[in-house]
Amino acid sequence: MRSHVSMSALDEPLLLRAARGEKVERTPVWMMRQAGRHMACYRALVSKYPTFRERSETPDVSLEVSLQPWRAYGVDGVILFSDILTPLPAMGVGFQISEGGAVAIEPIRTREAFKRMTDHGAFNPQRDVPFVGEVLGKLRTAVKGSGATVLGFVGLPFTLGTYLIEGATGTKTGFAETRALRESNPSLVKDILSLLAQNIAQYACYQIESGAQVIQIFDSWAGHLEPAEFDTWAAPYQKAVVDGIKAKHPNVPIIVYMAPDKHSRGGALLTRLAKSGVDVISVDHTIDLGEAKKLLAAAGYPKISLQGNLDPELLRDGTPDEIKAATEKILKAAGDTGHVMNLGHGIEPTTPEPNAAFFVNTVHAFDHEKAKALA
Repeated sequence: MRSHVSMSALDEPLLLRAARGEKVERTPVWMMRQAGRHMACYRALVSKYPTFRERSETPDVSLEVSLQPWRAYGVDGVILFSDILTPLPAMGVGFQISEGGAVAIEPIRTREAFKRMTDHGAFNPQRDVPFVGEVLGKLRTAVKGSGATVLGFVGLPFTLGTYLIEGATGTKTGFAETRALRESNPSLVKDILSLLAQNIAQYACYQIESGAQVIQIFDSWAGHLEPAEFDTWAAPYQKAVVDGIKAKHPNVPIIVYMAPDKHSRGGALLTRLAKSGVDVISVDHTIDLGEAKKLLAAAGYPKISLQGNLDPELLRDGTPDEIKAATEKILKAAGDTGHVMNLGHGIEPTTPEPNAAFFVNTVHAFDHEKAKALA
């Protein structure tokens, strides 16, 4: 059941209240991948900390990077600078990320290889990835009293599972190894996904207990699944993670995001995402936000909150007038209840910083009451 807070709770962060589905005085805004390569101050750190893991796993550096867009733009959400693969070493799985974003993992495609995970022992993020909790705690201190919300995030089992099975990002091959293993050894795939679901729910709870006020869960690659495949290989494990988080932290909003892909474009899988029990669906830019609202309402989810969904390529390439018009169209369609403004995907690395600042300022300046009067 969605929370309804009293007026005395208005000192709670704006984004937190919007994610709960409450009417807010203005729409909160942040940008997926806002901390990173599009900012000159981030790029300046690369020579000193040359690998992504150094930057994301060194607490003072991760803290600084997490705060950079908040300081520069005044975004209402401050998200942990990390990666969905970060908890894998705590599960007995090492990984590498190149500067180009390529991932390297020793693949898990046999029962023998799966023993690396099952024999590793109990998942213990406090012990094995303590820097995550340290950064989240410091973020809460840094933004205290500002009205900003601290967000944590995790990858969902299907998406993480593809990295384990492929040994890399599977997009270039159409997730060929994952498809093959689902055919040849479906029970192994389900055991991998079940273990990931258990550990990821615990990892999300660890983030909440360390300082995260909202959790975004990513099933980035689930959109390559056909609907029936999605129901078997993604949906049950999404729900298991959501249920695991809600069992311990029922009042913490959960946002789910899935990238636009072959079978998810145009809102095709939105109602399936809603079945997971999340509080907010982050809508990609391949569907009009107003249409997404209608689609979800018709499916029995009229009160689910939404996040999004400006096209990140428009933010990168558009004129101020184009960015303003597209942003205000989304804000008008969303209304003043249950909406967090964001992009439909992560910010493009070549986005000019003035464009990002203009977008955030446009959202902050938008007056819902005036827009209603002019409608």
